Amino acid sequence: MTIYALSTGPGVSGLAVIRISGKDTRVAIRKITGKSVPKPRTAVKRKFNKITDNQLIDEGILLWFPGPASYTGEDMAELHVHGSRAVIKEIQNTLSQISNLRMAEAGEFTKLAFQNGKINLLRAESVADLIASETEIQRQQAINVMSGKSSDKFNSLRDRLLKILSKVEAKIDFPEDDLPDDILLNIHKEVKSIREEIIKILNDQKVGERIREGFKISIVGPTNAGKSSLLNYLSKRDVAIVSEIAGTTRDIIETHLNLDGYPVVISDTAGIRDSKDEIEKKGIKLALKKAENADLNIIVIEPKSVDFTEFFNDKISRKAILVINKMDLGIDQISDETKKHNPIYISIKQEKNLDKLINSIKENLKNKFISSEEIFITRERHRINLEQCYMSLKNFEEKKSLEDFDKAAEDLRLATRYLGIIVGRVDIEEILGSIFNDFCIGK
Repeated sequence: MTIYALSTGPGVSGLAVIRISGKDTRVAIRKITGKSVPKPRTAVKRKFNKITDNQLIDEGILLWFPGPASYTGEDMAELHVHGSRAVIKEIQNTLSQISNLRMAEAGEFTKLAFQNGKINLLRAESVADLIASETEIQRQQAINVMSGKSSDKFNSLRDRLLKILSKVEAKIDFPEDDLPDDILLNIHKEVKSIREEIIKILNDQKVGERIREGFKISIVGPTNAGKSSLLNYLSKRDVAIVSEIAGTTRDIIETHLNLDGYPVVISDTAGIRDSKDEIEKKGIKLALKKAENADLNIIVIEPKSVDFTEFFNDKISRKAILVINKMDLGIDQISDETKKHNPIYISIKQEKNLDKLINSIKENLKNKFISSEEIFITRERHRINLEQCYMSLKNFEEKKSLEDFDKAAEDLRLATRYLGIIVGRVDIEEILGSIFNDFCIGK
């Protein structure tokens, strides 16, 4: 089938781009324009008409990209038209009336590019990350992956393992021939070297995933301490309902922020207290889970929250900032135990010391987003497959005797397979859907 879709954002705009890709692209162009395709990669002005009565829909620019020298590797065209909803709808309606044409699924153009060998799986993912990037650091990471550095690294490790595997399989195929001792020694040295490189990649503090998904900050504390007010202040808009009634926030409220170029996801959570309300109890359970999974917890209490000490004693660590709100009410009641945690005293109502809190958050961000060009893991699936590769190599190294060569070879095959899955060098149809469903339609 030949596919088509709007590739620019939906809504009213000065320009809209509609893509067509597939073996019947040439036929579609001839039917909607009444003319043959233009010279490859040359912008031409054309009238786009309904195929039923030849009525003019719009006049715009047509670009023709014959395969395989196109983004998808197939015959492909782009229609640049005015970005009104009516124009876009009528052109798509006209294309739908042409035989063997259908609307593209999410990410299908890039999926075709991958399947036709135009890009590898890491680059395909980086295209989606670039489109979704909201901060400069996210854009830079997507560009770095797109440049092929991560692919080169994983392919290099895989090629080294394949060379080792060929030597091991040679011993299996010709058991009567003894491998020189130095070859066996070098095999184990090379496997150990590769395993150490993988350990180094895995010990990245998950910076790549943080950049892609956002640094997770959870605002936790007792009821009526000012958590929702703090979320609204940091967001510079009314995200959460603020009320003097305790227990107003029962579910997780999240907002995405850009703090000095760092992507941040801040969550307001239910106030923690003993409650008999079943819905509120579920909200408190979610709040505690959110605190455990956060990269940073902002624990907000007020001077009279003396019964909250037990909670923040468990949670205070390198990933927590203790904040005492409502300092305008007086801080004489603050215990010495609480003061040991170096709390930041603020007043959201009077906007006092909030700059100090924000600077503390930014310092925490800088420490977590250590800038490095050696970031190879940007998604959980990369990490899982790399961990499996590491375990397979570890199993290989535990097999010392020649009698275990068959099993050792299987360990190496698994290790190379896990590396291949990361870059898309093996059959991985089962994961393609989940990857490309994250794309927008038309990409």
